[in-house]
Amino acid sequence: MVINEIFYSLQGEGFFAGLPSVFVRLAGCPLRCRWCDTKYAWDEAAGAHYSVAKIVQTVQQAQSKFVVITGGEPMTDSDLPQLVQELKADGKHITIETAGIAFVPDMPCDLMSVSPKLSNSTPADPEVAAVHEDSRLDIGVLRKLTGEYSYQLKFVVDCEDDLAEIEQTLKEIGNADSEKVMLMPQAATRDELLVKSPMVAELCKRSGFTFSPRLQILLWDNIRGR
Repeated sequence: MVINEIFYSLQGEGFFAGLPSVFVRLAGCPLRCRWCDTKYAWDEAAGAHYSVAKIVQTVQQAQSKFVVITGGEPMTDSDLPQLVQELKADGKHITIETAGIAFVPDMPCDLMSVSPKLSNSTPADPEVAAVHEDSRLDIGVLRKLTGEYSYQLKFVVDCEDDLAEIEQTLKEIGNADSEKVMLMPQAATRDELLVKSPMVAELCKRSGFTFSPRLQILLWDNIRGR
């Protein structure tokens, strides 16, 4: 597997925000989201080759029960099921962070953390945007992920108009539990996060969805490896 980085920090988003966790970031993502905060992991070669055994050994050094497998897009890596199985055998609690564009059955992960990409993620470059639009949202895959795994749905909100698109996406998925839906501000810096958070908080009050913090931005201003 090509590993971009492995580090120990706090989970920044979702229902486990604030929980000390080991992050395993895989390299490679077919999407090119406009506001992506991990562009350094886009390239499939943006890292070093690790065996599954080496990844597990590195994770063990942090002495944390909680592991977050992220990217990039980890669900497109064919070795992911083996990694999850090995980590579970070692007693780890596994969260997989995914855009929800690929489905892998029967993985013993504890939480599938799905962040469907809205139209606000579309890149400005027309050629890149065309590819992105074709692959950013797969309702069939989202139905499978929410139907077969313990999950949370995290939506990145850039403006108030995004709420209607979120509600339409949930309607199309059909089986999503509104209590597992979170909204989080689109922000690349601490200042931007502080400006947009009140707007997202108001949308949560209006919709009943849960507000997700982004602690990696609030605490460390989105410094890599934190």
